[in-house]
Amino acid sequence: MRDARCPERPVPAPPPRARLRTLIRVFATLLLVVGTAVGTGGLATTAQAATTGPCDLYAAGGTPCVAAHSTTRALYSAYGGALYQVRRASDGRTQNIGAVAAGGVANAAAQDTFCAGTSCVVTIVFDQSGHGNDLAYQGPGGAGGSDTPANATSEALTLGGSKAYSLYINPGNSYWHDGSSSGMPRGSAPQGAYMVTSGVHVNGGCCFDYGNSETDRKADGAGAMNAIYFGTSCWFGGCSGTGPWVQADLEYGLYSGGSSSWNQNQRAFTNRYVTAMLKNNGTTRFALKGGDAQSGGLTTLWNGALPPGYSPMKQQGAIILGSGGDCCNGNTNQSLGTFYEGAVVSGYPSDATDDAVQANIAAARYSTAAGTGTTTGPLHAVGAGKCLDVPGSSTTGGTQTQIYSCSGGANQTWTATPSGQLTVYSGSGQLCLDASDKGTANGTKVIVWPCNGQPNQQWVRNANGTVTGAQSGLCLDVSGASTANGAPVQLWTCSGQSNQQWKLG
Repeated sequence: MRDARCPERPVPAPPPRARLRTLIRVFATLLLVVGTAVGTGGLATTAQAATTGPCDLYAAGGTPCVAAHSTTRALYSAYGGALYQVRRASDGRTQNIGAVAAGGVANAAAQDTFCAGTSCVVTIVFDQSGHGNDLAYQGPGGAGGSDTPANATSEALTLGGSKAYSLYINPGNSYWHDGSSSGMPRGSAPQGAYMVTSGVHVNGGCCFDYGNSETDRKADGAGAMNAIYFGTSCWFGGCSGTGPWVQADLEYGLYSGGSSSWNQNQRAFTNRYVTAMLKNNGTTRFALKGGDAQSGGLTTLWNGALPPGYSPMKQQGAIILGSGGDCCNGNTNQSLGTFYEGAVVSGYPSDATDDAVQANIAAARYSTAAGTGTTTGPLHAVGAGKCLDVPGSSTTGGTQTQIYSCSGGANQTWTATPSGQLTVYSGSGQLCLDASDKGTANGTKVIVWPCNGQPNQQWVRNANGTVTGAQSGLCLDVSGASTANGAPVQLWTCSGQSNQQWKLG
């Protein structure tokens, strides 16, 4: 990293009339968002949420989207094209998955039908902005490089009550596109970006990014990147808590503020759904914001000078998702994270636009996809006709679970909690279903452990009958597809097979 220091220059304020016109445009569009959200209960329905999108709001604010990506919904009210592409393992065929209607939620039912009985991966996330900045996975057969596509069914969720799937990134998964000739900001041009991500599927591996990156996929020096980072890595020390944090990956450093020292306004976001924002005027200053994507406003984490050595910026215009800029061209990608939606915009968005986008995200009603029916009872292993069981009614933390003939005992009675835990027993003896040692690899033992609220004890009961780990994205699996009493239960890549099918109650 360069050590040069540049004198701070004040950012010129726009003329009062220009500023007023921008605020009027944004306020008018925000009224549309609020108007659609008000009704019985004050929440937007799926159809109402389609009246506007984040990129409509950015356009109203004079900072149009030049890249817009999502596996969960359309980001423009009029967008009715493909959101992403999946490829199935059984025959290698691909299918584009669009929204159920223009401006609406992704058509998860189409994916479920196409991927039934086999596994699928996400090969492309399409650009909704019209600039052609489609993101392909970094690997053979994709955008080149050494990574692989993400599993398409690791996490199901709902938006306004409608099912969708996330882009669930594990180490070795990432996406990329060279957008240098298709609208992406270059050099010191101002840029804004946002993404909706998750505070429970994170790590400290370098680097879960979304935004502007190098066209040669090499670390080309300070200012060559301008991407949002979200994770638990704190390069320069002094970060408050254990993360995850919203930071700026500007190449040669992850910055929580204007220098390598501690930013006292930085804070962790452990919400299930998180809004992360970055904007950079390219010459003097940048801002970071974060918030709960389900409700409330944004917290400004930094709004000030660029770090020394980063003025002016030297953006190259490629788009990265799920790794650092110098990844996947021979280097190892160790990051993991979740991507639901995001966009890169041309220009420096106003605070009013940021607030309008956050209101729109909250109105979309992101929610964990809970299973239907009772929340307490035996967890049936559908393929084996048996129940998830704690051997010998053990109350010892670390005991690996198994399947066994259903008996109705306390050691087979599980409760799905609103926070995503699966608990067994009650009172002071209560234990949680747990991925041993926070494992995220195939074969990780599924054990019981005292409940502690950690992501390795959070589970998603999906509509297709699978139960996935919120941290790993892997499926609850009966080892070897066994149907015998005592067969151990583990985590394994979701395959669509019956040994990964479960029913609570």
